[in-house]
Amino acid sequence: MRVNATGRVLHDPKGGSFRFDAGALCLDFAHTGGEGQYAIFETLHEPADLAEWLAQPPLTAIMTAPVTVGELADAKALRQAIWDAAHAQAARRPLPAGAITVINRAATAPPLVPELAADGVTAGWASPVRAPQALSAMAREMIELLSGPLAERIRECASDDCPLVFVDTSRPGARRWCAMERCGNRHKLRALRARQALEP
Repeated sequence: MRVNATGRVLHDPKGGSFRFDAGALCLDFAHTGGEGQYAIFETLHEPADLAEWLAQPPLTAIMTAPVTVGELADAKALRQAIWDAAHAQAARRPLPAGAITVINRAATAPPLVPELAADGVTAGWASPVRAPQALSAMAREMIELLSGPLAERIRECASDDCPLVFVDTSRPGARRWCAMERCGNRHKLRALRARQALEP
């Protein structure tokens, strides 16, 4: 049930995968697919795919009722709104009004309710556990992120060809890359090749 441990393995349709920690669950969710050119990264094809994603740590929200087609559509709308708002914030542009509306609407649903187990040391989510509750939790997290002290730390990967966004939760606030093993290493390799090309 821990909601403060974030990160997922992202898979490139062209092959390869890497661990990406967006720093917030709502931003992890924003990277589950998308519209237009990002449709090739789609992971939420069916309602069951959304249920499976929500059941994974850190949220670990096991649905007590099947996710509906309408709830999947709502999830994708929220995902796009989070993506749009995060990119706007990273570029220090005004947030799109449509994204704000969708995030606020999702946040109005009752959130997940934590429940202490009979053993007194473990916790889960009180029944019923439904998709709108999980979406509400992520929308509320995005609202807190955008309106709180970490808003200025929402960034887009510094690579020229990587659109991934994250919140830099590091103490020095110096994170530049989506993942060092992906874009960070690519940048180092390009810089090394450029230096070598200049050498006599």
